[in-house]
Amino acid sequence: MREWHVYIMASQSRVLYVGVTGDLLQRVLQHKEMREEGFTRKYRVTRLVYYEAFPSPVEAIAAEKRLKGWLRAKKVALIESVNPEWRDLSEGWYDTDAGCSGE
Repeated sequence: MREWHVYIMASQSRVLYVGVTGDLLQRVLQHKEMREEGFTRKYRVTRLVYYEAFPSPVEAIAAEKRLKGWLRAKKVALIESVNPEWRDLSEGWYDTDAGCSGE
């Protein structure tokens, strides 16, 4: 069964990006490689600091909308409740020889 994910990416200076995806591995890699113009490239939002799985896209999208409506302090508290060091949770997911630039 396919899972859907809500995720939060962060830059080293802790600029946050909230997103939803049906392919977390691929989406995080897109952020890390900064392939497209926009927020991710501008703010170098390349570290996965939080994610949560949902059984359906409807539930994941609802969770994303809810998170996007939160104040920054509440998002930070959520991240720190599961990842107090703000580690990159995707560390070790990708072959470093495959050209993933990361930060």
